[in-house]
Amino acid sequence: MHVTRRKVLTATAGAAAAAFFGQRDVFAGTVQLEQAIKQFSEGQRIEDETVVLKVPEIAEDGNSVPVSIFVNSPMTEYDYVESVVLLSSGNKQPNVATFHFSPLSGFASASTNIRLEQTQDVIALARLSNGRVFKASKTVKVALGGFDDW
Repeated sequence: MHVTRRKVLTATAGAAAAAFFGQRDVFAGTVQLEQAIKQFSEGQRIEDETVVLKVPEIAEDGNSVPVSIFVNSPMTEYDYVESVVLLSSGNKQPNVATFHFSPLSGFASASTNIRLEQTQDVIALARLSNGRVFKASKTVKVALGGFDDW
C-alpha cells in the first residue's frame, strides 16, 4: 500500500477534528453543569452536609440507575426544604430531575431512576427556606451507557 502525503494529512486532520469536537462536548457539559449549579444556588455558599444521596457505585446499565435523596430537615413552617435538584456531570444536559417540597410534605425525600451516559458524578443540591444550599455527590461507574438509542 502506498501512503501519500495527502492521506497522512487527511488522517491527521480527521483525528485532530475528532479530538477537538469531543473535547468541546465535554467542555460544554462542564459549563452547563456550572451554570445549573449557580442558577440553583442563587449565589449562596454551598455546604456539604444535610443531604443523603444513595446511588450505586457501579451501574450495569446506564438506562436505569436508581437514585434516592433524603434531606435532614424539620420541615416546619419556618424551616423546610424548598427544592432539590439532581444533576449529572457527564450527560449532555446536566439537569436530571427537580423535586419541590413544602412543610406539608412531612419530610424531604425522593426516589427515581435516571439515565447516565457514562461514568460520572451525580450531584444533589437542596435549597432550604432560609436560603441555605446543601450538596451531596457520588461517582457512578457506568458499564453500559444509557443513551445508545438516542
